Amino acid sequence: MLTLVLSLVAVAAYLAATLRVALPALRGGTPPRAEGLALAAIGVLAHAGYLLAAHRGGLDLHFFAALSAVSMLIAGTTLAVNLARPVDALGVLVFPLAAVLLAVDAWIAPPTQPTAMGWQIKLHVIVALLGYALLSVSAVLALLLLVQERALRNRDIANHWLRVLPPLTLTENLMFRLVAAGFVLLTATLLTGVLFVENLFAQHLVHKTALSIAAWVVFGTLLVGRWRFGWRGRRAVRLLLSGMGVLLLAFFGSKFVLELLLSRGT
Repeated sequence: MLTLVLSLVAVAAYLAATLRVALPALRGGTPPRAEGLALAAIGVLAHAGYLLAAHRGGLDLHFFAALSAVSMLIAGTTLAVNLARPVDALGVLVFPLAAVLLAVDAWIAPPTQPTAMGWQIKLHVIVALLGYALLSVSAVLALLLLVQERALRNRDIANHWLRVLPPLTLTENLMFRLVAAGFVLLTATLLTGVLFVENLFAQHLVHKTALSIAAWVVFGTLLVGRWRFGWRGRRAVRLLLSGMGVLLLAFFGSKFVLELLLSRGT
């Protein structure tokens, strides 16, 4: 019963936060940031409570449970970013997705059990999930940057939805800061994997590691290009989204194939 109540509260709060920000902007008004952020905070806290209650405080890395956990971290990162910088459009995209992934995990997917692991592997997994969340939010910002640039290039500045977007330079600077932070955590993920993970072949982790290293190279190239050559705009966005696509395959591609298509655990 507790898990049902928490999941219902989280989904309702996520959707209410989305509507509280989106509807005024679409009508040409100013979104009430305090109310939207308060509702989002309720959603994130209830979502975290659901994960703790449903999985008994453990880390469940099965496909839908992992998606739900990552979406909670992404929503929490979005909330933290909005507390520092007004990027309401992030929430309009992220919060409904978190609601959907939580609903699938809580109400549709078959129940699963937390994965048994030592503290070293837990540390490795937590760092990986946090890094993935930061890089995911940076990817959403990259998409917003593309849309914003196109609107400005077409002189479509009167559109109401632009009210929820920050200045172009702020969006870009925030995107690169999140990429840098996510890159640090991705580096830590690879290092802790080398130190703590044993027998990569038996655990179906070789392809995950190879894809994660490829994504690390892409993000590293982007950051060096930004620092050395001032890369920005579409070139930076393409690299960021490419790296994020590779990382998505590393995190969830193999899980999808092994657990859903082949019905095998990872």
